[in-house]
Amino acid sequence: MKIAIVHDYLKEYGGAERVLETFLEIWPDADIYTTVFLPEFAGPHKGRVEKWNVKTSFLQYVPFKAKLISMFRFVAPCVFKSFDLSKYDLVITSTAGTYTSPNFVKVDKKALFINYCHTPPRYLYGYPVANDWRSNWFRRILLFLGKLPMYFLRKLDYESAQLPDYIIANSREVAGRIKRFYRRESTVIYPPVEIPKPDGLPQKGDYYLIGGRVSRHKGHDIAIKAFTELGFSLKVFGGTFASYGLDQFKKFAGKNIEFLGEVSESDKWKLMKSAKAFIFPSEQEDFGIIPVEAMAAGTPVIALNQGGVKETVIDGKTGLFFNERTPEALSEAVRKFEKMNIKSEDCINQAKKFSKERFKKEMVEFVNNYA
Repeated sequence: MKIAIVHDYLKEYGGAERVLETFLEIWPDADIYTTVFLPEFAGPHKGRVEKWNVKTSFLQYVPFKAKLISMFRFVAPCVFKSFDLSKYDLVITSTAGTYTSPNFVKVDKKALFINYCHTPPRYLYGYPVANDWRSNWFRRILLFLGKLPMYFLRKLDYESAQLPDYIIANSREVAGRIKRFYRRESTVIYPPVEIPKPDGLPQKGDYYLIGGRVSRHKGHDIAIKAFTELGFSLKVFGGTFASYGLDQFKKFAGKNIEFLGEVSESDKWKLMKSAKAFIFPSEQEDFGIIPVEAMAAGTPVIALNQGGVKETVIDGKTGLFFNERTPEALSEAVRKFEKMNIKSEDCINQAKKFSKERFKKEMVEFVNNYA
């Protein structure tokens, strides 16, 4: 089969991009279509994404495109409609919730058209996003002026979601959103998680860990405030997303908080294996690959009891949930965790349920069933 994979845009390297990379492992000859390709922002992953066969839209030639990605959502429907994929037998749109309309691509009637949905656009349906649009008067004005455009974007998003033959959701949490907003059923296939080869149980250090893509709803600030008060060592890794970044956190972080910046894959696994626990205060997370990676490294997860993480972490066995998104609630959970004895073996066994091999098998079976 001739295969095309469509992605919102390629700038950061996060969970959605890991799924895209695994698609390419399944179908290495597939072509990738996206609005904008900016591998220079992929940090230590730059070398691997530069090897992908990426075809971009005319937005690739717009000056200052890296700063305009959020604004491109208003022209995205026209952009995706310009992609003629009628020569392909299988088209997979990997929608990460940034743009409303990747499914508007032109597809042959005989082709199999699948949407792998990481989430409906969070900003359209009231879910927390990278920036707080109520943080100052200027943003509040923009939020007010944007109500009418958002109404039309929601209509376009609904129309776009009706076009694929089938929708795959990356979690039961997202499947519920698809049912609620698109009125469509979907099949859940959890994203792929890298499971390290066993080399004995990890030797734990004396620090906690938080990391990944830095965004407002991820809750880095809550963790830093909590650990500054607790006095326990916390290591923070990851890069800046939008205008919400690590520099803001350093202003109120104590000396026990260590900022590592972007780290390589090998260093990330070393950090995870030695951490006492991984902190995940993310709000209404779609799935959350990084908590599963932590468990794969034999490390328990202390997480906010919301979203897709409820499908991966077993409370009291592979981690611990806290219910209020506050530094105080997280601090209480950490103190409770300090008295618990969670086994690394249980964490690793739970993570294996979300392995890359399992994802590949389920995706191939899904395509073969309907091709």
